[in-house]
Amino acid sequence: MSEASEHFLFLTGKLAEKQLTLILEKMQPEFTYTIHQLGLKVAALMTTEMISRRLKDTFNADKIILPGRCRGDIASLSAELGIPIERGPEELKDLPLYFGKAAQNHDLSKYKVKIFAEIVDAPNISVEDVVKRAFYYKKNGANVIDIGCLPETPFPHLEEIIQTLKLEGFSVSIDSLEDDDLLRGGKAGADYMLSLTNKSIWIADEVDTTPILIPETHGDLSSLEQAIFVLQTKNKPFIVDPILDPIHFGFTESIVRNYNFRQQYPDVEMMMGVGNITELTHADTSGMNTLLLGMCSELNINHILATEVSQHARRAISEADHARRIMFAAAQNNTLPKHIDSSLMTIHDSSPFPYQLDEIKEFAAEIKDPSFRIQSSPDGIHIYNRDGLHTATDPFELFPKLQVESDGGHAFYLGVELARAEIAWQLGKRFNQDQPLTWGCATELSEFTVDMHSFKPAGTTLEKKK
Repeated sequence: MSEASEHFLFLTGKLAEKQLTLILEKMQPEFTYTIHQLGLKVAALMTTEMISRRLKDTFNADKIILPGRCRGDIASLSAELGIPIERGPEELKDLPLYFGKAAQNHDLSKYKVKIFAEIVDAPNISVEDVVKRAFYYKKNGANVIDIGCLPETPFPHLEEIIQTLKLEGFSVSIDSLEDDDLLRGGKAGADYMLSLTNKSIWIADEVDTTPILIPETHGDLSSLEQAIFVLQTKNKPFIVDPILDPIHFGFTESIVRNYNFRQQYPDVEMMMGVGNITELTHADTSGMNTLLLGMCSELNINHILATEVSQHARRAISEADHARRIMFAAAQNNTLPKHIDSSLMTIHDSSPFPYQLDEIKEFAAEIKDPSFRIQSSPDGIHIYNRDGLHTATDPFELFPKLQVESDGGHAFYLGVELARAEIAWQLGKRFNQDQPLTWGCATELSEFTVDMHSFKPAGTTLEKKK
């Protein structure tokens, strides 16, 4: 928390002043504070230009906290007043969480886990399209582009793909159970090769490529011992993948297997193929990636193999990227992975309903103008202006009460906002009028839309189309 000697100035409007006072009193913060009402009714309408004109006294504050929706150039206002200025949360009810977050100050720029993003059908894809997909994966957080071979499928352009990706600055792995594919990939310059067994360990002597080892017999960790011994004796780097199996096909046993391997080999680098879960389970992948990356954090597994083949898993790389950063921050701070970052809260929110119906009724009673306000609570969707408050769980029940049939533009606006409110209420998400719903990392990037235009021959740089 802030130092006890700090004094904060909270700027607000008439409608929010009472609530802000109650929240700060209940918080009992370690800083002192002054609440100053700037003479406008709605705090969300505040701008930095307005503050510059109206604020005549800064009350000896060390910092000014503005309403979260305050618009304008905060840096310029801060320079003008000579005081640090911050935007607070958009909802007053989030003030306690806001100051808790600020105190922890988690650094999400760091992580340990490398993401191998597999292009599973590479033999059937052109060099140009492989590179386009590689740039997309890299934009989403991939560290290594994994070139997936197919059984009994000719792959004449394998070398060209690897060499082109290397020229474009990618780390590359070749992924096959065929010795010839692995050997070709290693000779073409691949940085890693998946997957070697005790029988194919000889390939590691032929190329300067880091092997990923798997059991010769599925589930038999003892079949790895000889390969591990050989590579450790030769002081060669390697990674071991004990294999994570799909649900109902050995999933729980494979978790135990990964755990047992880590106990037996505490210092060996490990990989987990998370795609066997995200691809083969029809459920939202953000939660799966969060849990799997949590397991990686606990077991010190620093490499994962991820895929985006199924449509329901089309954000898997990005989700894994966010999850590894959150887990690293949690581990570094010896805390639970809560209130660190909301990127993986794609369907729900941790605090979807900041206000209860009784509080909304109080807001509605203060309104003296015809503009509609829309809020949600556990009881449903609420819309109100000076003419009254209406509540329903179905927006169609509200429309006849609004008397906007003759105003098409207004009716359209209210329809959009009420539809958003209904979706938020049904899912348990936060609704803020005039703002789109937030979906975390689920909507950060559109598939195959970044850095993938106008591919040039190997040795040049990809450019966006002018």
